[in-house]
Amino acid sequence: MRFVYIMDPMERLNYEKDTTVAFIKAGQDRGHESLHTRFSDLYVQDGDVHATVRPVKITKTAPFYTYGDPVDVRLADVSGVLIRKDPPFDSAYLYGTLMLERVRDRTILMNDPRGLRDANEKLYALHFARHMPKTFVGASAKKIFEFTDSVGTAVIKPLYGAGGMGVLMLARADRNARSIVDILTEEGTRSVMVQEYLPAVTSGDRRVLLLDGQVLGAINRVPRADDIRSNIHVGGTVMPHTLDEAEQKIVADITPRLKKDGLHFVGLDIIGGKLTEVNVTSPTGIQELSAHLQRDVAVHVIQWLERRADEYRPALRSIPGT
Repeated sequence: MRFVYIMDPMERLNYEKDTTVAFIKAGQDRGHESLHTRFSDLYVQDGDVHATVRPVKITKTAPFYTYGDPVDVRLADVSGVLIRKDPPFDSAYLYGTLMLERVRDRTILMNDPRGLRDANEKLYALHFARHMPKTFVGASAKKIFEFTDSVGTAVIKPLYGAGGMGVLMLARADRNARSIVDILTEEGTRSVMVQEYLPAVTSGDRRVLLLDGQVLGAINRVPRADDIRSNIHVGGTVMPHTLDEAEQKIVADITPRLKKDGLHFVGLDIIGGKLTEVNVTSPTGIQELSAHLQRDVAVHVIQWLERRADEYRPALRSIPGT
């Protein structure tokens, strides 16, 4: 089969940690072709969406990948399209998802472009506010500080970031607090999310990976002693984790909505039994989960894609030069 990955350039990825690398390698090991492209390489011609792609293979030596020659493909002819572009969700991302509507119901899309447009990774969690910590979203410094005063200490974060970018602790006693709010809200013109600080983060932030509503597994990301952020990207230590009863209930409550919105591969962030984010653009953590479970979890995702691709039965064609 042939799978197109809409993603960042390979040179930006971490071979030992990136989930997309694990997907490409798992597909390669099962005899599939992986085709790399970017949103800027999508185009519509005669009403159909195409992409200029380059075959990509994972290797065992640096730089750990090779590209083939570029070629154009019609996306309706491939077995599946994996949208794995890291945030921010900018205009190029938006227009790309709109073009991908031309291939809806003709091949498997993971995740669904409509679901991606509706699911800002911070704001989508508000659908499940009953499971969240106390949360405020807005741009008003006055209201942000009123909320912060009500919870004591808070965490403020931009709505468009990823990997812990721009996540800061916010406390009224901090003389930098007003400057932090001014910078992140661009002086009251851009909304941010502010949540009560959860002391339980010191013992870890759970990343729960879901595939089609089923739990693939979970890891616990423990922040460094000098940081409130537990993201792997910024140095969080990864530990194995088994979901407790409260976390299982959160997952069970959320999954029907995820499936309805076509959000097949998702990473939930849970701290102290509270849902903080729903990651849908390019959830990571599968390599760390595989290491703890001592089996390649990415293979399960590829096998799921194989089954779904069979439902569409696209016209498979070999690519010249590969």
